Amino acid sequence: MAATAIRLPRSMALVAARRFSAAPALTATTRRCCIRSPTSAHILSTTTLRFLSNSSSSPAPPSVVEIDGRKYNTDKWFNTPANVIAAASRRLHLQEDHPVAITRQIIESRFPAPTFRYVNSLHPVVSTFQNFDSLGFPPDHPGRARSDTYYVNSDTLLRTHTSAHELETFRANASPGFLLSADVYRRDEVDRTHYPVFHQMEGARVWDRRTEADEKGDLTAAILRDLAKLQEHGIAVEDPNPPFHDETNPRQAPQHSPSEVEALGRHLKRSLELMVVEVFSRAKKAKALAGVETTDEPLRMRWVEAFFPFTSPSWELEVYYEGDWLEVLGCGITKQPILDAAGVPSQMAWAFGIGLDRIAMLLFQITDIRLFWSQDERFLSQFRGVSTDLDKLRQFVPFSKYPACYKDVSFWVGGDGSLHNNDVMEVIRSVAGDVVEDVQLTDSFAHPKTGRQSLCYRINYRSLERTLTNAETNRLHDDVNEALVQRLGVEIR
Repeated sequence: MAATAIRLPRSMALVAARRFSAAPALTATTRRCCIRSPTSAHILSTTTLRFLSNSSSSPAPPSVVEIDGRKYNTDKWFNTPANVIAAASRRLHLQEDHPVAITRQIIESRFPAPTFRYVNSLHPVVSTFQNFDSLGFPPDHPGRARSDTYYVNSDTLLRTHTSAHELETFRANASPGFLLSADVYRRDEVDRTHYPVFHQMEGARVWDRRTEADEKGDLTAAILRDLAKLQEHGIAVEDPNPPFHDETNPRQAPQHSPSEVEALGRHLKRSLELMVVEVFSRAKKAKALAGVETTDEPLRMRWVEAFFPFTSPSWELEVYYEGDWLEVLGCGITKQPILDAAGVPSQMAWAFGIGLDRIAMLLFQITDIRLFWSQDERFLSQFRGVSTDLDKLRQFVPFSKYPACYKDVSFWVGGDGSLHNNDVMEVIRSVAGDVVEDVQLTDSFAHPKTGRQSLCYRINYRSLERTLTNAETNRLHDDVNEALVQRLGVEIR
């Protein structure tokens, strides 16, 4: 998403269709024998070990799999590779002095307790009801496809967004607001800004008609009283949008009155503007501490109308930073049926979602998402002590730039000629792990006589921590080719 080398997602946590990823490394030498999470002693089940060892020659799934300490039965829907399973116990958003955890702390500081409760330790495996049905996703939504989502079985999956816990958190009704941070999982392309595991934060603030409404049952006055408690920030904000638009960004009538929607929108926007000011102010200070020259250009923000399945009206917040508009987050007024289903129909709420990894990449100027999963002291040592003193935060200083090694693989698509791009990416990543920096489809054509489809992918092998030798890169590429043949039924050209 911008003039920096960072693409911020179209709608962060609130949009199920956008991706962003990260997972622990399984190098050419370790992928068959070392299946431990790189930062813990957590070991996958024996069944999963056998599955990983044989994965390049046999696609048969295990009958039982252990994920973050819990065991699950699998079926034909199972498509979760061992490197993703291993990442499920990492929880970078809770790892002290980690950039993702530091980013979470900075955002939480703008939403203080006891008004906001922090929910950060929910297990990553959820039901299809939690992830899709509870939020109104239609049965044919593309996010439900095995090409997009990691399934354990037909009814169970690794959550694709923090919104999977929205219904249960509203139902708990433990505080007027909450911030829910978690690791989430999606199958996606391979490049410097995408990884199969990433982190999101979901936030919400509620008002209850039973205790806060006026004599007419209206919440406007209560919301405006809380708005008055929020500080001013003095930053230029472009907001040409009306509080709602019945055709393009509708109010939820008759449940929500026009004045309630206007007041709630103002409270939501001010709250998030204050959070963004905090993040970008710290980004500027971090540059200064690292001795990086900064511009005197003032921070600017703007609101644009948006659409999300869980909110209406909805907006996105963009920030003008270093010469371009960056899309930072998505938000809106919670759909009333979600609150009804949670057993709190008297409540009205706003909600937002934000990608922690993307914000951390911007905050620390980290241009390769794989670094978040590195155990190299040259990376980790740069953030020591920041969790306990956020004023120590400084911009990341790259410690190496090892050479890239590009190799192509061309093949005829087998079977009925259909092949999802994410399936190719998944096979390459599961074999090469963090040694693969990016993968690009460089050529596609159909044979003029047979109609067979041919694809060519360019794979960039580059380690973050050392120079790869030609011999090991060739062996790794041979393993990738073999896995593509065995798992996808392609014919190498």
